[in-house]
Amino acid sequence: MNTIDSMQVKRIISVCMFVIIGFTVFAQKQRVNNLTTFDDKLIHFGFTLGLNTLDFGVAHYHELKDNPDYIETVPGDFFPNEKVIEGSSKVRADVAGLIPGFTVGIISSVRMNRDMELRFQPGLSFGERQLTYNVDVVQTGVSAATQFYSIKSTFLDFPLLIKYKARRINNDRPYVIFGPAFRYNINRSSSEDLVILENGSFYAEVGAGWDHYFTFFRFSVEAKVSFGLNNQIGPPPETQRPYYSQAISRLRSNIFTLSFHFE
Repeated sequence: MNTIDSMQVKRIISVCMFVIIGFTVFAQKQRVNNLTTFDDKLIHFGFTLGLNTLDFGVAHYHELKDNPDYIETVPGDFFPNEKVIEGSSKVRADVAGLIPGFTVGIISSVRMNRDMELRFQPGLSFGERQLTYNVDVVQTGVSAATQFYSIKSTFLDFPLLIKYKARRINNDRPYVIFGPAFRYNINRSSSEDLVILENGSFYAEVGAGWDHYFTFFRFSVEAKVSFGLNNQIGPPPETQRPYYSQAISRLRSNIFTLSFHFE
């Protein structure tokens, strides 16, 4: 009985040692780090591809007459038999829905210290926003919603961001990113646009991402939100009803971007 117990114990110990050795070898293979000197480079470059959605933050005048630049629409100015939109009328604009857009750019990164990089990521973004209007005509007291109106934008992006990285975990490294950005809209407004946007805009950007180090390059997934800082509403279009623009006191552009970086 003692002999059998002794043999079983030896077998159990042998199996445990075999399992431990196997896991140790596997763990060692899993812990092989790629690009161990990548973060020590002073400068490195790459490119980025991404998806975006554009949004508006809209603030309205309570009534049209609250806008000091309000101009009353005269019947027949734009369309025959059009009802008068008086200063006491209320016009409200809302974003109908978020439409996916596309972003492409290049990356220039400068090492600041072990955990921080300064990144310049110029690029080109394409996007679209759809506005829908509710017009409360004081004469009838009826609120009527218009159809969707598309506002397309093509931005030249110039973000200058600071990337703060956590300590590397094997081949992975989470990070946060923040900083200012300037965008210039090169898309020309058409005569059908209800509002005209200012071309230049400043943003505050904040986001988070995850770096993964492959054998020959670093791949990153990053989610970022850009908050518009300046008013984007421009002068009323000459071929459209002015109250569509004059009802808006402040129009800020907000952007959400999901990016894939290759460095």
